[in-house]
Amino acid sequence: MFDRNLNMDSIFHEKQEGSLCAQHCLNNLLQGEYFTPVDLSSIAHQLDEEERMRMAEGGMGSEEYRTFLQQPSGNMDDSGFFSIQVISNALRVWGLELILFNSREYQSLMINPINEKAFICNYKEHWFTIRKLGQQWFNLNSLLTGPELISDTYLALFLAQLQQEGYSIFVIQGNLPECEAEQILGIMRVQQQQRPRLIGEDEAQTSSGSRSVARGQMDVVSDEAVDDDEELKRALALSRQEMDVEDEEADLRRAIQLSMQGSGMSNKSSESDVGNVKSEKRTVQSSTCGDKPGQNETLTAEELRKRRQAYFDRQAQPSIPRQLESHATSDSEKSNSMEDQQEKDTK
Repeated sequence: MFDRNLNMDSIFHEKQEGSLCAQHCLNNLLQGEYFTPVDLSSIAHQLDEEERMRMAEGGMGSEEYRTFLQQPSGNMDDSGFFSIQVISNALRVWGLELILFNSREYQSLMINPINEKAFICNYKEHWFTIRKLGQQWFNLNSLLTGPELISDTYLALFLAQLQQEGYSIFVIQGNLPECEAEQILGIMRVQQQQRPRLIGEDEAQTSSGSRSVARGQMDVVSDEAVDDDEELKRALALSRQEMDVEDEEADLRRAIQLSMQGSGMSNKSSESDVGNVKSEKRTVQSSTCGDKPGQNETLTAEELRKRRQAYFDRQAQPSIPRQLESHATSDSEKSNSMEDQQEKDTK
């Protein structure tokens, strides 16, 4: 018969507090709050006093004794650590003994681990319990969030793995006190749907999740900042384009204005040229009419250009004073008049 939920709750499991793993190990083994830090400290002090008395037998004035007094306790420290001697003395209260699992004495017995009742494991300063409740094994490590179910097949492999990792394993011999979990699990077996995790693992995942969310928020802010930068760049580009268009339009307006001014000047120049051409044309026509009365002469543009050029060429030549020219004309007329008079007299 299987119960997947309620029966696991009947197992007593103290979780880690500070460095009191020795206390948690003993209480998880005995399935109740049997020992406190004060109880274990009393046992440690008792062991320290017994050791001091043995050292004093060699002489209280000896160097070994003085050195022993100066050294800290080997059975406990301020962090809450307790030695194997403290644990062993605490278990003797309940008539329980510890035997080293890999000792020759125990190995010679060739006992299958699944036939034992419990194990205590130690590595450096950490202690934890593996115990059988009913017909099933459980890892009651105080560093776990709850009891961990261990199959009979996996038990031997688990113990071998712990030994390879450096753990010292002790077999519990003697009758453990009665407990509720033993009674319930003696008639019911459990199936564990989800294995417990290390206590700090959930916090680490929560912290990691929070960091992931924070990174996601930072990424969103970063993306928004990037978007803002892109929009700013586009706005600046559009502004520059508008400025360029405005500059082009201004340049175009100035060019048109200059063109219009140039056109006006050109028109004025053309009008002046046309006026000069017309004036020259009238002069030429009047001169021609004077030479050839009654004849109207029509000039082409090319002829007009040539005559205009000739006119400018004449203007460039040095002019003769009009008084000299009039005197020369007057003298010529007088000479001609005198010659005519002489011819008449001869006749």
